[in-house]
Amino acid sequence: MEIGIGLIGGGYMGKLHAVALNAAGAVFDTKLRTRLEMICTTTEDGAEDKARQFGFARATSDWHKLVNDPCVEAIVIASPQTTHREIALEAFRLGKPVLCEKPLGASLSDATAMAQAAEESGQINMVGFNYIRTPATQLALKLIKDGIIGDITFFRGEHTEDFFADPNAPATWRSSGDANGTMGDLSPHMINCAHVLVGAIKSVNAQIETVFKSRPSQCAPNIVEQVTNDDVAQFMCTFENGVTGHLLFSRVALGKKMGIIYEITGTKGALRFDQEDQNALWLYRMKDGPEQSGFRKILTNPHHPDYAAFCLGPGHGTGYQDQLIIEARDFLEAIATGETKWPTFKDGLEVSKVVDAARRSHQSGSWVDVN
Repeated sequence: MEIGIGLIGGGYMGKLHAVALNAAGAVFDTKLRTRLEMICTTTEDGAEDKARQFGFARATSDWHKLVNDPCVEAIVIASPQTTHREIALEAFRLGKPVLCEKPLGASLSDATAMAQAAEESGQINMVGFNYIRTPATQLALKLIKDGIIGDITFFRGEHTEDFFADPNAPATWRSSGDANGTMGDLSPHMINCAHVLVGAIKSVNAQIETVFKSRPSQCAPNIVEQVTNDDVAQFMCTFENGVTGHLLFSRVALGKKMGIIYEITGTKGALRFDQEDQNALWLYRMKDGPEQSGFRKILTNPHHPDYAAFCLGPGHGTGYQDQLIIEARDFLEAIATGETKWPTFKDGLEVSKVVDAARRSHQSGSWVDVN
């Protein structure tokens, strides 16, 4: 069984989605295979070039044309978040499944409208929170559910990178608009991770900062442009289940390339993970006693979730592209079974609620309830 895929966005994430959709059938032998029907980018020439590169049959610069095409049966949105709402609502109106890159929308209003449209349409809907799909983090979730570390008492998470750490780096689309700042761009992955591993966040006390308030213009280096969004954000939080935590986000953290890191403390042990070493999970168990005290490294292997589909060798490891292939498998299987899989647009909305609460907390200088 084949399904015609329409992909909107041919940049970094667009390419990853195209490769993943092509590979998912071979890697996982899914019931549903893809037919790369049409790709949309901002220009006709660019779209034609990406269609050739990625293997799509047709190309367009008009997303309306793609969404309304009868041969396009499912939509993947990998365009800027300011475009997500309009595209998703039109796709749902036409009764087509949607996989949308994170964050769900550019604002809480966008996310609310999109989640409501997804529910009312009854169509398959997923958000691209792919980091939680690493075999190591799937193992962490299993260990938590199995009670290996006992009851969780504290969660610390971060998403830190350094792509904007040079104050002389020119202004780009990333330096303007809340949706493109650290809270809009980086925080959703770790907030989602916290929701999955610990539970819903109830309240936050946030601090948000623009470290470099101006940058040289790309067009004229002697002209200075104001930065209108945030470089660094952090907040203390309480979860619905009573657990407390701290989350940190930064795009100016020198030395951090993909610092998606979490540490989870429980009553019987603890877990530690770093995306830059994504094929390892660190486990501490109190029952091991003082003579064996310390974290031990668990290398992912074919006994861990989704690993064996990629490699039969322990410790050989999976990579970032593989996370997208797992995500593509989940999207295709959801279409095949007619049952939406996690993370849904509703899950994306819950993340947007936390982002909005953090902004309100920073403005008020006090604790704010998410709902």
